[in-house]
Amino acid sequence: MSDDIEPEDSAPRSGEDDAPESEQAPGDVLLEDEDLARAEIEAAAERAADAKAIGLEAGFGERFIAAITGTSVIVTLLAFLSALVIGAFIIAFSEDAVRETLGYFFAQPQDAFRAAGDAVFSAYRALLQGSVGGTTQLSETFVTATPLILTGLAVAVPLRAGLFNIGAEGQFVAGGMLAGLIGFSLTGLPMAVHLPLALAAGLVAGGLYGWIPGILKARTGAHEVISTIMLNNIALLVSGYLISTTLFRRPDRTDPISRSVEESARFPRLIPWEPGLRVNTSLLVAIALAILIFWLVERSTRGFELNAVGLNASAATAAGMNPGRSLVLAMSVGGALAGAGGAAVILGLQYRLTIGFSAGIGFSGITVALLGRGRIGGTVAAGILIGALQVGGRNMQAQTGTSLELALVIQALIIVFIAAPGLVRAIFRIKADDLATGQVAKGWGA
Repeated sequence: MSDDIEPEDSAPRSGEDDAPESEQAPGDVLLEDEDLARAEIEAAAERAADAKAIGLEAGFGERFIAAITGTSVIVTLLAFLSALVIGAFIIAFSEDAVRETLGYFFAQPQDAFRAAGDAVFSAYRALLQGSVGGTTQLSETFVTATPLILTGLAVAVPLRAGLFNIGAEGQFVAGGMLAGLIGFSLTGLPMAVHLPLALAAGLVAGGLYGWIPGILKARTGAHEVISTIMLNNIALLVSGYLISTTLFRRPDRTDPISRSVEESARFPRLIPWEPGLRVNTSLLVAIALAILIFWLVERSTRGFELNAVGLNASAATAAGMNPGRSLVLAMSVGGALAGAGGAAVILGLQYRLTIGFSAGIGFSGITVALLGRGRIGGTVAAGILIGALQVGGRNMQAQTGTSLELALVIQALIIVFIAAPGLVRAIFRIKADDLATGQVAKGWGA
């Protein structure tokens, strides 16, 4: 009988750890973290492959719209339509002629509908004609869009690394200041030397001003939103002081305005035989930089690391990447692009430095980047759209008497609906499409 009874194993087995089961050795934790990071990267790669396969099955038009806006063509068109419909109601009820017909609306409703239709049609026609109605209007649209594209890219590139670059305004000012200084202080140089030198100065100044919050984020963890807001104030105040000094100010003026940029440092007009067309070669520079940034972000190894850090910095670290280097690179490149925008304005349009020459273009770049959903192509398209809305809004005010503030409201509505495709899907009960992208930017605590 004793052979049928197994002795109890009351003593620990050989090699068994006395620690509780809930505790693990540090090496096991590191291995689990690394395995988790690798699994997350593999899952992201599978999702990207699935999205690419879905995109290949879709038509060219839908794939093109998805590449630009990050969502389907139907959602994009419905976003435009929704904004225009709400804008039409605002325009109609802001007209005195429409409000007068409301007093006898139930007796003669056709008068109210006719007056509202005339007001809306006139306003939208003026908006369209003012932006793309002719060569002069197209020229002004591209003139306005050029710095918006560059400042939009200045925000979009850090977004890909999970950073929110609020400092495009300060970087824009830094680039414009140094480009202007090189533009009017050096004389006797040929355009082939002077113009690239002034443009390079703008790129370097903006890049260095973007490097500061980048290195602060990488080394100390200082939040880029706070540091860039403070740097914006510093740039605006210091630029105002410098323009009033003898280094910048015109000798024959007492007000803060700088000397004029030399002809050899000015961007040539694209269509010089038409004196009324202000569009210049800075537009080509913006397009070239956008192509270069697309290659950097989408095709290069550094761009892959930058995107990986933006998706999950811990996983990128476990995969052997250097998140700090990617953060500094993203902010420096963003700053250089904003600096190029400042150089484009000073060397291509204003030709002199004045207090407030940035006119909020750097802050508008935030809108452009978010409207483009952080994509390079989407940001370029958004810059052109915002430029067209700004130029068309001024024409709408001049032709129909519609206030410029109302034009800005319509612009804001279009931006809201295009930038929030989830809202459009909820309104029209559309199933989320597979071509759509996810979150554009991380939250404050992300």
